[in-house]
Amino acid sequence: MASVSPATDGLAITLRGVRKHYGALHAVDGVDLDVPEGQILGLIGHNGAGKSTLFKMMLGLVAPTAGEIRVAGAPIAGRGARAARRQLGYLPENVVLYDNLDGLETLRFFARLKGASLAQCPQLLERVGLAHAGRRPVREYSKGMRQRLGFAQALLGSPRVLFLDEPTNGLDPQAIRDFYARLRELQAGGVTVVITSHILAELQERVDRLAILASGRLQAVGSVQALRERMQMPLTVRLQLAPEHRAEAASALAQAAGATPEATPDGLVLRCARERKLAVLAAVGALGARVQDVQLIEPSLEDVFFGFSG
Repeated sequence: MASVSPATDGLAITLRGVRKHYGALHAVDGVDLDVPEGQILGLIGHNGAGKSTLFKMMLGLVAPTAGEIRVAGAPIAGRGARAARRQLGYLPENVVLYDNLDGLETLRFFARLKGASLAQCPQLLERVGLAHAGRRPVREYSKGMRQRLGFAQALLGSPRVLFLDEPTNGLDPQAIRDFYARLRELQAGGVTVVITSHILAELQERVDRLAILASGRLQAVGSVQALRERMQMPLTVRLQLAPEHRAEAASALAQAAGATPEATPDGLVLRCARERKLAVLAAVGALGARVQDVQLIEPSLEDVFFGFSG
């Protein structure tokens, strides 16, 4: 078997000029992207933006029309591609499993396909919280259990790069928390993760960087905060005030922010430019005990997403 060398430039994934055309449809249209080793990258976009096609090309399942893709230190196509793919783990959006096999048999089946050690299988079932169901037929599994079994098969062979497509489908809140805890453990061990999800609030505090796709093109790459700043998205300031103090507070805030606050049932709300933040906070501080509570709210990932892709 050909060996795969670790990336010498510290990059787990490199895309250069990657395109995929289906006749007149440009599903992916000239994507350049670097993903450092040990990073969790969120890949987001509308339906039809090109995420699934890009995933399939990075996995070597679909050949690009043009461009170069290197994953886990090797080209994903051509000589050495088979060895490179053994370094990858993939959880598709819709996990297809054999209902007549039990959980442990399912993992052993996929382990044989991947050339991974069968000894890993019981440990992986325990890792995803399915040790108790390892001998139950998969047809008796709930949607969330199937999703966790799919995650376990993605971890077979101790992959260096994980591709996870809508991985929390069917998981309850506790299972989602546990899932992301497992991802952080994998990241601490040097594993690189590329993850897609339509639940943007779920990704907001859990990825290191985001890549936003629209119409097959990469619109922006960066941390949530960096993308907020790049878009110059305003902050929201909410003040809780007694009615007799609202006029004075509104005047002070308007002067500091250059914008007029709006009244709310319990106080005032103001959208202020990022560069005015310190001036607004100073004005709030000067109001002293008249302010019962203050909230400084950053734009959400959803706001950022629509700013770049809308």
